[in-house]
Amino acid sequence: MATGRNVMRAVRVSEFGGPEVLKLLSDVLLPNPKENQVLIKVHACGVNPVETYIRSGTHARKPALPYTPGTDVAGVIEAVGEHVTVFKKGDRIFANDTISGGYADYTVAAADTVFPLSDKLDFKQGAAIGIPYFTAFRALFQKGHAKAGETVLVHGASGGVGIAACQIARAYGLKVLGTAGTEEGMNIVLRNGAHKMFNHREADYVDKIKEFSGVQGVDVIIEMLANVNLATDLQLLSPGGRVMIVGSRGPIEINPRDTMMKESSIIGVSLFCATKKLMHECETALLAGIEAGWLKPVVGPEYPLEKVAKAHEHIINSRGALGKMCIKLEHCQVKAVTEMVSWLTKRPFLVLRSLQ
Repeated sequence: MATGRNVMRAVRVSEFGGPEVLKLLSDVLLPNPKENQVLIKVHACGVNPVETYIRSGTHARKPALPYTPGTDVAGVIEAVGEHVTVFKKGDRIFANDTISGGYADYTVAAADTVFPLSDKLDFKQGAAIGIPYFTAFRALFQKGHAKAGETVLVHGASGGVGIAACQIARAYGLKVLGTAGTEEGMNIVLRNGAHKMFNHREADYVDKIKEFSGVQGVDVIIEMLANVNLATDLQLLSPGGRVMIVGSRGPIEINPRDTMMKESSIIGVSLFCATKKLMHECETALLAGIEAGWLKPVVGPEYPLEKVAKAHEHIINSRGALGKMCIKLEHCQVKAVTEMVSWLTKRPFLVLRSLQ
């Protein structure tokens, strides 16, 4: 929180545009949880590509201005609204949606979008669960109908959704192939579920995938950049194969005949379209994955709240993702204690005198 008990720091967007429209304010009113809501002290917030599209005004979803971005948060319950019985102050949690926005010291969320955070995971890992893992599970099973024994190709596997898809697919018995643009990214994915990796910056990487998958081809493709890869994806599919479009940054021309010959499908994926029942299905599977130990988010670049514009630039312009990007919040109370300890260590005579 900032100077008083009723205000906090929060990033506000007052107009759509580039990263420069993200403004950090220190006097934003602290939100109050209403019925069936909770107030969360945010320790970490995930950064997702979709947040850059919404901020720029190019996404179908356009929130009323001004607004605070951010959905995937992890932290501690600060207060609960009426009728909330499953959480209490001090509980460690993660959330896959917020009402007041996650790029802030505190945020309000509906209680049914908040989940207990296992002691096995830290807050940054908690902030990496929401959109990436729920999207990956929805793409694989609710929309892609993947089955154990099938082959899945995760196109762009070293980012948050990609690593999530690899971990989930491996745990559910699929053969997992992935692509990444750097050696480091490929190694990260191999350690997180992939059986085989390909460098999508190599000119012949598609031929290598074809050679590896054989005449059968790939049953499911999880596609992060459809405007670049969709036409190629259709060449890699097995009969009845499915391309799940998780991300796209523009149009692309394809030949519809490529879908006819194999009766393949191109299916868009959006968490915004999932019903509460389907979200609960995702939740149940993912919480079981945390308990079993195979769901382990990989945290990538970290930014303080003051550098959120840099984070938005990085997530779009980076040459290769390396895990889930997050904003790490340092609360004033923690900072003040740290500063006090530092101040006292430079003045040991004060400590000795106080002990006499």
